Order: sequence, then structure tokens, then C-alpha cells
Amino acid sequence: MLVSVVVGTRPEIIKMAPVYFALKKTKLLPRLVHSGQHYDYKMSKVFFEELELPEPEAFLGVGSGSPGQQTGDAIIKFEKEFEASKPACVLVEGDTNTVLAGTIGAMKRHFRVGHVEAGLRSYDLRMPEELNRRLTDHASNFLFAPTQDSVNILKGEGVWGKIFKTGNTVIDATMVYTPKALKNPKVMWDVPWGSYALATLHRAENVDNPETLDHIVKVLMGSPLPVVLPLHPRTEARLKEHNLKDRLERSNNIKLLPPSGYLDMLVLMKNSSFIITDSGGIQEEATSPVMKKTVFVMRKSTERPEAVRAGYCRVVGTDSKKVLRELNRFVDNPKVSFKPCPYGDGTAGTRIASALRKELMR
Repeated sequence: MLVSVVVGTRPEIIKMAPVYFALKKTKLLPRLVHSGQHYDYKMSKVFFEELELPEPEAFLGVGSGSPGQQTGDAIIKFEKEFEASKPACVLVEGDTNTVLAGTIGAMKRHFRVGHVEAGLRSYDLRMPEELNRRLTDHASNFLFAPTQDSVNILKGEGVWGKIFKTGNTVIDATMVYTPKALKNPKVMWDVPWGSYALATLHRAENVDNPETLDHIVKVLMGSPLPVVLPLHPRTEARLKEHNLKDRLERSNNIKLLPPSGYLDMLVLMKNSSFIITDSGGIQEEATSPVMKKTVFVMRKSTERPEAVRAGYCRVVGTDSKKVLRELNRFVDNPKVSFKPCPYGDGTAGTRIASALRKELMR
């Protein structure tokens, strides 16, 4: 039976790779469908190569646009794709416009939908991702929840679909690909310091707000350890727009890098002293048994409370004075006590594929 594996952004490619390979082992036929939401080479194609995935069977070429325009265009193209390929199930992952569009495109043509990483909630309605994940959960037939927290949320909301607790596939990916990445750590040639903080910042509620973006720049420039910042295209555009990029380039405390491939990012994470981010995936990756890093989350809330309770993540907001106070406190006393990884043992992809096969064979 054919299963459409929908991706559109870097995190989706990473997190769907273990599912794709696990589906093949269960004798289901995965069909990779790329929306084109991340159309930049560094933000998309290189990840297929590094993760040893085949090129997508379908590339929809959605590209950029306003959130409504991008989502609407994707719905139309997904609908045509699914009508032509007739999958037994459409698998989406996470909370992007691609996820919501793929879900709507499938359900409008009466194809079943499975949501990988279901049940996450930040309860911050400023975030478009929060709306996407909620709507997707309530439209899905199969909900693959990474943790018991997520299972409880889905049950509490009374979703219609069947819930499975599976772990998070990002842990599968880190455990498979980190050893490979460390065999060829060329990216470290570009890092001029032995000890550094890694930063990744890209969320709309952060970088699209000029005041918040200014606070982010102050944090990076004032960090007690020098900062390596792989620059997301969205962030770079906003920095230029508000005349802030020059400040970062002139700072002796910051090393700007182009968007990093997945393997390079694993190397940068592994060798960092701590991480500053607004990324959800990095909050999870830091908890992996092969990573174990402290993460300062520059957001007002997180949909990964398990990572906070386990001692890996600290939600510090976006006020530069408060964030710098937390960073300095950590550098002065870097001892941490991590609990076991809250996102599973690296077999989430296998659990998802096995559960889906059983459901589709009924």
C-alpha cells in the first residue's frame, strides 16, 4: 500500500527520514512528496543527500508567499497529487503550513491522515505553528504522539483519531547520523574558538518583530561565550531590513555561518558549550543520549515541557537583560543534572510504521 510521506521544511525532512526507512521495512510503499516550502538548496535538497533519502517523487513547488497564499496554493497542489497517487494514508509531521495544507488536501479527498509529532501545545496563539498543529490533530485519523504529555493533551481535547505513543523520530535521527557527522567535522574549521555557544533563531514572532530582534542581537553580542550563528534566510533578511546585520558582522563575539546542513549542525551542537534557540527541533535534539546539551529557549513558552522538566531546556524569554543574566549564571556554574531523554529510545520510526501497517491492514 502506498503511503504519502509529506515534507516541506528542514525539520520535516529530518524527522520523516526514520519513518520513511521504517515504512520500507514493513513492506509499505512510501512516496516522498515535497511541498517546496523550503525551496532554498541549503534548506532542503542537501538534507535529502545527507540523510541518504531518494529525491522526492513529487515536488510541488509551492515556494514563498503570505501564510494564507502559501497554504492555499499548497492545498490545491496536494489535492491534485493525492488524487493522482491515491495513497492509503498521508503522513504529515509537525506544525508548518505544509502540514496543515497536506492534511486539508487529503481529508477533502477522503484520504486518511497520520500526524507524526501530534499533541504538542505551546498555548501561544501568536505562533502560526500552534494553529497548524491544533487543526491538524483534530483532522487526523492516526495521531503519533511523542510523549505521555502529548497523549494526555490529545485525549483532553477529545480528538477523533486513534492515538499512539511512539517517541520522537528526531531522536532516531540523531542516534543514526551523529556518529557519521563526527567522522567529518569540516564545519569546525570555520569556528575560531574552542568554547562557544551555538545560536539558531528564525521564528516569525521573534525575527519579524523589530523590538524583539534588537533584543536578540544584544544577547548575541553580549553573550559570555562567543556565538556561532548559522544564519537562517528569514533571519538574515530581517537583520538587513532593520540595519542590524552589520552590527553582528563587526562583532568579535559572533561568527556568522551560512545555513548549515544537518550533519554540520549536529557537529556544531555536539561541540558547543550551550545552545541559544527558538527552534523546537533543537530543544528535542539536545536531549538525545548522543547530545545532552543545555538549551536556552528564547521564547515566552515552549511546546516541549518534557525537555524543561528533564533539565535540558530553560525558557528565558526575549528580554536581553534577563537572557544575559541567565547565560552568565550558567557560565559561572555550568554543572547540570540531566534526566534520561524524554523523547524515547530511538525507535519511534519503527513504532510509527508498525502501528500504521496494522491499521491499514484492518
